[in-house]
Amino acid sequence: MVLPNGNDGEKEPVESSKSRISRRSILGSSAALGGIAIAGCLGNGDDDGNGNGNGNGNGNGNGNGNGNGDADADNQVAIISSDAGFGDNAFNDNALEGLEEAADDFGFEVTQVEETETANFAARQEDLAADGSYDLIVMVGYQHWEGLAENSEQYPDQYWMLINDHVEGAENVSGWIEMNNEMSFLAGVAAGTLTHEEIEHDDSSTDPDESIVGFAGGEDIDLINAFEQSYIEGVEWVDDSIEVLTGYGGSFSDSEALNEVASSQFDDGADIVWHAAAAAGAGAFSAAQDNDRFALGVDSDQSVTDDQYADVILGSAIKALNEATYMVAEAVYEDDWGSVSGEQNLSIENEGIDFVVGQEFEGELPDSLEENIEAARQAFLDDEIELSCGPTGC
Repeated sequence: MVLPNGNDGEKEPVESSKSRISRRSILGSSAALGGIAIAGCLGNGDDDGNGNGNGNGNGNGNGNGNGNGDADADNQVAIISSDAGFGDNAFNDNALEGLEEAADDFGFEVTQVEETETANFAARQEDLAADGSYDLIVMVGYQHWEGLAENSEQYPDQYWMLINDHVEGAENVSGWIEMNNEMSFLAGVAAGTLTHEEIEHDDSSTDPDESIVGFAGGEDIDLINAFEQSYIEGVEWVDDSIEVLTGYGGSFSDSEALNEVASSQFDDGADIVWHAAAAAGAGAFSAAQDNDRFALGVDSDQSVTDDQYADVILGSAIKALNEATYMVAEAVYEDDWGSVSGEQNLSIENEGIDFVVGQEFEGELPDSLEENIEAARQAFLDDEIELSCGPTGC
């Protein structure tokens, strides 16, 4: 077992957790999340069989909402993307997936509103709330906070879900703080562990004599800076002599820019690069393939969601965001808003944060990975790890 901080000596083995987040619970299905709306009825509302909602979300940056059919006011849920947009195979798609699963189980329509301009977030929120058709409006990303702080007061009877932040005192808002710092730390532990190991798969391999890893961020903002710092601290928890290269592509959608960042890090000796760049992260995966190295995914098991890169994705640091959106939709369906109102969180403690091995590497990676990941989980539970950054900034 590789010991934290590079210390030698014996360490008591850590008992494996009896309840880990499974690939199925995180992903549901590996099919592309292309469905825009799912028709049906919510609760005991009447259904005329035609699905009658107009799907007016005024989304996608051009004022165009996506929906289908016509539905009663009680039969609809809407989701507004972050500025990365849907199709990122990570943050936005994971949130959407939970709503789609809930729609299958409880029978309602999901309207998907893609808005990539943060300046328009407040207006998109107000459009949906003023329409009066939606039992729940889900907003992906803390950038929605400013608009929601006003709109949640302006529309007190509207239920809202905010991801990555909460609105203090707003009982009609379910605000979910994802412990991204814990997730990033686990990614660092994985990278720090595996760069010491000799791994070969297809054409890719590590160079354990060098022990260099990389971090490729999207936008250079407080949120992603916290990802970076927590990742570095996870690497150093394993061995503080490991070199960590860092860089930013400047976008959550420009995969070519991120490819350049990751390629530069591979050129400088990195075995493994972890990205925190949403849809742009595909650039890190393609760089790993081009340079015969490896990468780590973020938010969901990207060896499945981006399976064209499965041969280089050793694993992914994940958060059960789909389970959170499912839970909130279920609470609305069950008329149990009190169970999700106010500040909520996804953490290691409540098994909402974890690390999973990539689908082509299951059973193939050294035991040191699971040992160190489990040791890190337990250290969080025992309050033995104090991170420099919070979940949304440093």
